Amino acid sequence: MSSNSFIFNFSSNWFPPFRLEYLSMSSCKLGPKFPAWLRTQTSLKQLDISLSGISDAAPDWFWSLAAHMEVINLSNNWINDDVTTVLLNSRVIKMSSNCFKGQLPRLSPNVEVLNMENNTLSGPIPSFLCQRLNRNNNLQLLDMSNNLLSGELSNCWMYWQSLTHLNLGSNKLSGKIPTSMGHLTNLKSLHLHDNSFFGEIPVSLQNCKLLRLIDLGVNEISGVIPSWMGDVTTLMALRLKSNKMTGNIPPQICQLYSIIVLDLANNSLSGTIANCLNYFSAMTAIDTSDSDYSEALDYMYNYDYYINGYYVKSFYIEAMRLVTKGRDSEYRGILKLVRSIDLSSNSLSGPIPPQLSSLHALRFLNLSYNHLMGKIPEKIGGMTMLESLDLSENYLSDEIPQSMSNLTFLCYLNLSYNYFSGIIPSSTQLQTFGEASFIGNAELCGAPPLKELHNTERISR
Repeated sequence: MSSNSFIFNFSSNWFPPFRLEYLSMSSCKLGPKFPAWLRTQTSLKQLDISLSGISDAAPDWFWSLAAHMEVINLSNNWINDDVTTVLLNSRVIKMSSNCFKGQLPRLSPNVEVLNMENNTLSGPIPSFLCQRLNRNNNLQLLDMSNNLLSGELSNCWMYWQSLTHLNLGSNKLSGKIPTSMGHLTNLKSLHLHDNSFFGEIPVSLQNCKLLRLIDLGVNEISGVIPSWMGDVTTLMALRLKSNKMTGNIPPQICQLYSIIVLDLANNSLSGTIANCLNYFSAMTAIDTSDSDYSEALDYMYNYDYYINGYYVKSFYIEAMRLVTKGRDSEYRGILKLVRSIDLSSNSLSGPIPPQLSSLHALRFLNLSYNHLMGKIPEKIGGMTMLESLDLSENYLSDEIPQSMSNLTFLCYLNLSYNYFSGIIPSSTQLQTFGEASFIGNAELCGAPPLKELHNTERISR
């Protein structure tokens, strides 16, 4: 009955005349009370009551009943239960976007998927990671993002080698990234963003050669970008934004042929931009219909249950926050379609390498707030998919290339506070941008009106 708006208003003592094995009522209205009639469904193998308007605590009998289910989906309700003493036993458990509280629940070895993102879980997690170390864990996906978890991560990751997707982002975790994470050799995505981790990226992570996504953004991680990251050739998204990283961008980064998102913004990186970024083949080909990029960031798991002769399928969709078009946005579901490079707010110097113009599929490019000098590459007009271009707050000079008139998809442009001169190229697209896109270039002229630019000072850094 999922994807409907049916209202089920049964009395608390209703006794159903059936014993179901499969029950899917997502989007139907069952709440606000937790449906008491579920207590009679002792044969249930799979239960989906997500988006059902429940704003009640789950009774004790439910957790006893749930222990015998294969699949549970309670997501997108307002269930406000304390799960500190709950033992979860189902193979697939989705409890995201609720009001669950307390410390992390206990897990049996049967659990393969656990998603409890967007709740109010709190406290440290060492006991969760290191409990009953003599057993074989089968957990493949763990998402505890957007909670209130705190403290340091224990060095017990060698007991969770079945993990393929780990998301602990947007919590209050601190300390160093444990070296034992290098034992997660099956890991495909690692989210530790928006916490307070410090220290260097552990060398042991180079053992995780199947990684497709690394998000360590918005922490206090220091040191240099490890050159070994170039050896993780499966990597598609790398976000180290807003940390304390120093040194040059290693040239080995150009070996990431499958990269579609590179976000190193707001660090203290120096040196020049490598002239080999044209090796990013995933950003050079506009037509990716025959590639595997579109599915590589989605994790599909099959429920071991048939409905009408077919497996019931469910997806875990990767997400990442990026600044594009001047706005901070979350890309969920469409992350696989993004092509973005953000090196802004660093201390990069030298010219913009002309090889950058070969990235014909690039949609978002931000090199603002650096010390870049020289011209905009003449062939930038070949980057016909560009939607957002920010080169502001640099020391770029000379004329704006005429080829920029070919950027017909461009909807965000910021060339302000440089030393450009000459006439702004004439095109229908470039003339749609206002004065703010060009301000701070005293010798620039042409439409739009630039009357105030000669008296404008550069923004101090």
